[in-house]
Amino acid sequence: MPGGDGIAGRAGASWLRARRRLAHLEEATRPVHRDLEAALARRWEELPDAVKTPSQAIGRRTAGCEGTHGVFPRCDFACTPCYHGREANRVRTDGAHTVGEVDRQMKYLRARRGPGQNAQLIGGEVSLLSPDDHAEALLAMRRHGRKPMSMSHGDFDYDYLRRLAIAADGRPRFDRLSFAGHFDSMMFGRRGVRRPRREADLHPHRARFCEHFRRLERETGISHYLAHNMTVTPANLGQVAEVVRDCRDMGFRMFSFQPAAFVGRASRWKHDYREVTAEAVWAEIERGAGARLPSDVFQIGDVRCNRTAYGAWVGDRWIPFLDDRVPADLAARDAFFSTFGGMDFVAPPAVLAARVARALAARPGGLRHALRWVPRFVRRAGGLVSLLGHRPAPVTYVVHSFMDAESVRPAWELLRRGELSDEPRVREVQERLQACAYAMAHPDSDTLVPACAQHGVLDRSENEALRTLLPR
Repeated sequence: MPGGDGIAGRAGASWLRARRRLAHLEEATRPVHRDLEAALARRWEELPDAVKTPSQAIGRRTAGCEGTHGVFPRCDFACTPCYHGREANRVRTDGAHTVGEVDRQMKYLRARRGPGQNAQLIGGEVSLLSPDDHAEALLAMRRHGRKPMSMSHGDFDYDYLRRLAIAADGRPRFDRLSFAGHFDSMMFGRRGVRRPRREADLHPHRARFCEHFRRLERETGISHYLAHNMTVTPANLGQVAEVVRDCRDMGFRMFSFQPAAFVGRASRWKHDYREVTAEAVWAEIERGAGARLPSDVFQIGDVRCNRTAYGAWVGDRWIPFLDDRVPADLAARDAFFSTFGGMDFVAPPAVLAARVARALAARPGGLRHALRWVPRFVRRAGGLVSLLGHRPAPVTYVVHSFMDAESVRPAWELLRRGELSDEPRVREVQERLQACAYAMAHPDSDTLVPACAQHGVLDRSENEALRTLLPR
């Protein structure tokens, strides 16, 4: 038949397009991306046996958080303590270097750890980048399947934030921004309070930081997620509860407290930081929240490094989503892990609905646990009337403990040679490094480096090399 070959060719091309669309749809609606599934399995196998507990999220829910290094080491604050060595401030902030290096590191992380992982744009002070360069770095992270969060001291104006979020042509660059603002009274150089005497002096600056993002959302529709970081020393340990209590309604979704460690610039070590334990900081957070914070429901890496409690403020009460003293809640956690695993819940509604449906179809028991959990949370929150009168405001509390550089150095050197120490203290550090929930990418050596090894061992030599590459 005349023209038959053309008709057959068009039909074949249409069939191939339809097949590709179906394949793409199947991939997009998979509960867990194949690459992430493989990365999680590898990460679980890498963990020390001691941390492979029912509560462990690393290797089951996430491969761990990620951070950049060597991309913009300079900072315009002087803090006590300071994790950056003196040489960091002798490197100029260079947007082209930052964007190129961020792209390289994120490409490696995507290959090693799959898509959808949380990554911090961190180094010195991110707002020393121009808004355009800052935006390009975030966009590079997103292109490689990362969920970026900018780490800042928060001492920037609204104009900077708007120019970061809105391109020169007036169109939004992002639909959502995530920032962590670091505020504590050990930081010197903030405009308006260059030498704070106590944490309460910083409350107006914390509130101003949050208001920038609320204003951006009102004016542009760009939503936000804000975290609050605070270094804890003997000088401000007793003020942690005050920060938790006074800042809970400012707009932060996470409060992360880091007991100070002997890392970086020794001339700024003013206290015996070993007096501040994770247990002491956690007790102060609980005092400020007026509630017990169940940190044993979900474990992120090693308990000696991280404690985390997930919940929401309902009126004047912080209510945990899951309570580690309630067997039904622990069963719900186990069902969540087995049903959803590393599922990325940040997706268009139709795609997310399909992912959830496929996950529940494979493991219908997850739905049963979810339906039983709802009335427990309602009762815990004071009943339906309480929930209707007070919209729950999710807030997560975290303690993240870094290790002293002098402890990390020998443990890391042995790990790099594939050796486990018989000396108990060194072995403990090695176990914590192996279970680390926060890693940096080193594409040249095909290595993921735990943050404590990065800051305690590698930063100084990297920054010395950057002084030659990017002199001020």
